[in-house]
Amino acid sequence: TTGQISRRDGPNHFAPSSSSMRYNTAFHLSTTSRAHYHEPQQPRKMARSKEEREQRRLEAKERAERRKADKVSKATSSARIAGDSATDDKTKASQPNPSDLRNNIPLSKKHNAELPAVNLPTDALARIMRFLPARELGALSLTCVGFNYSLGACRVSHLASRLMRRQDSVGLWGDKGGNGDVCLVGGLELCGGRKEAQEILERSLVSGGDTGRLVSKKMKASSKKKDGSAGHADADEYPGYARFVEEGTIGYSAMQCSRNAVFPTHLQGRFASCSPEHTLLRIGGGGNTTSGPGGSGTATWGVGKRGQLGHGNRDDESQPRLLLGKIGWGIRIVQVAAGGGLVRVAHSLLLTSTGRVLSFGTAQYGQLGHGYDAGKQLSDCLRPRYIEALKHEKCICVAAGELHSGAVTVDGDVYTWGEGFCGQLGLGDRRPHLLPEQVTLGGLEDECVSNMSCGCRHTLVVTEEGEVYSWGLGRFGVLGRSYTDFTYNNDIGMVVPEGEAGQVQGLAVRPPPMPAAQIDAAVEAANADGVNDLINSLDALNLTLDDPSDQCYPVVIDSLKGFRAVGVCAGHRHSMVLDENGGLYTFGSGASGALGHGDLLGQEFPVKVLEFEKNNIRIHQMSAGVDISMAVSTTGHVYAWGKATDGRIGLGLGRNEITIPRLVDMGEEKFKAVDVECGYVHSIIIGLDGSVYQCGGVGTDGKDDGQQYLDTEEGTRPGYPANLSGYNIW
Repeated sequence: TTGQISRRDGPNHFAPSSSSMRYNTAFHLSTTSRAHYHEPQQPRKMARSKEEREQRRLEAKERAERRKADKVSKATSSARIAGDSATDDKTKASQPNPSDLRNNIPLSKKHNAELPAVNLPTDALARIMRFLPARELGALSLTCVGFNYSLGACRVSHLASRLMRRQDSVGLWGDKGGNGDVCLVGGLELCGGRKEAQEILERSLVSGGDTGRLVSKKMKASSKKKDGSAGHADADEYPGYARFVEEGTIGYSAMQCSRNAVFPTHLQGRFASCSPEHTLLRIGGGGNTTSGPGGSGTATWGVGKRGQLGHGNRDDESQPRLLLGKIGWGIRIVQVAAGGGLVRVAHSLLLTSTGRVLSFGTAQYGQLGHGYDAGKQLSDCLRPRYIEALKHEKCICVAAGELHSGAVTVDGDVYTWGEGFCGQLGLGDRRPHLLPEQVTLGGLEDECVSNMSCGCRHTLVVTEEGEVYSWGLGRFGVLGRSYTDFTYNNDIGMVVPEGEAGQVQGLAVRPPPMPAAQIDAAVEAANADGVNDLINSLDALNLTLDDPSDQCYPVVIDSLKGFRAVGVCAGHRHSMVLDENGGLYTFGSGASGALGHGDLLGQEFPVKVLEFEKNNIRIHQMSAGVDISMAVSTTGHVYAWGKATDGRIGLGLGRNEITIPRLVDMGEEKFKAVDVECGYVHSIIIGLDGSVYQCGGVGTDGKDDGQQYLDTEEGTRPGYPANLSGYNIW
């Protein structure tokens, strides 16, 4: 050291000399033995005495004895709960803290067996458990062993309450039917009694063939027993199946972002979604697979040239292939949306249980919502990627059109992005928007939107009050209302199927006032170099992207104000609306009979499908594709109409144009469906047992379209729905 230390007033008292005051200031703050060094004015701190150290040892010994006594107390807790109060003085002196809730947890099976809820009669317990959603039902079965055993006897009643029609002749919750069950879902008639519910439950365990993921060998063996005890060993799987049923019937889903955790009942893409080129399918798994249970994962197949399959490459997939990257386990998917059209572009959207949106596929029109990358390019995404512009919004619905996309938030706001050349974004212009922007025009800002659907060049939304808004290109009458023309008439981008030479028989057909080749050249100019070249090309044609036409912003469909709408579906060039009583309305192009009115005429305003009303058929779910339409009734039957070529709607291989809805022969008498989705040359049907059926098929790797390349069950009839072997939703 540089300073000198002199001894003063005894051996334990040190003070710095006057020549080392600066050093000792730092020395006093840094030395580990600074208790012995201090300024002269500070008093000396005495070390602990021998008596203090002895007191500390005694206190430590007492704490150790108390810990030992706590262990003894826990070991004798079962006897204490049974009423045995004979404990020694040492245990009494070390009673645990009564405010600790952990001490009140029952530790014995005997105590659990004496709980009042466990001792309820089976019928009384079934009435209680039927009101529990699937998520809470599963949590209850994991919490209490007694309830786990009771679930095997109560699940039939629980399932019946979600599938049977509610009897409400007196206007109350419902009267008891012949089997004593009351349905919580008004209008559905998916089963007629407990016996049929039992059959549906047994079918759910083996649907889809040998998936190798859903149930264990022990559970499958139990379902085959005939001694009356079957069904209890596999009850552990029921909460997963119940969650699938609730999503398909009442829209209940365990969303972590929603206040009431309920999807719109008639949401598009709940389990599957089709574009003209590819298919997205929610799928469940377990064990060592890459997908979680309950339909948490996603499988994709079809043409992959645009990266729309999300597997990190541009290869085609002829069979469903699961997405990786924690999709299904860390990231639970609750809705899928496949976008694309006949212009050879395609993209995909996924909605997670936390309200986040992922997108992948073609990005050249901004439909992915990611904006420009670091090189000022719109690069395709080959794997799912979060839309960062929506990270502060919690979404409950997503929709994908041909060149644009949309989402609905938990607060009922609508966001759109992508190509807006036909006003399909609803933002008041025809400019492309590369990032999501809220739609506020036309009074939509003050409305609470429940769900939406994006078509080829138009968009439909339905509010919680049941009003339907539409915007975008009004050609063929797809908006369902009258509209003002654009500043210049641009019937462009509405690509029609091959063989029709751009003309469709219908009321909404208008010849383009200027050569379509000029407009197509302007659009193609943006494909290679971006949006600015598109604007420059339009200026050269004396065109503008600013347009006051009411096709560019939301307008309510006045002709639908007489009833409450609950669902909408926007197809390629026709639209569908579903009311709360199961009535179906269609409008737009009538090509191939896609409207279902018995002719090929188009309709500029919504017209009810009378075939359903005449036969007292109520619709639960519907889908509009490219000149094809399908619907599921409240009884689980599937109906199809429109272009039936190559079995694309499951009505055989004929080349007929079906102008009225026809019942689809599923090949099984007791088959019930909960959802359908239409594309261009194929469609998907989801069974009540979780099975997946495909009609038609998309040709991959240069092959022709058709379902002949699918891995289906033996005995599949050409042109009719084929069961995808080894796949199940839940």
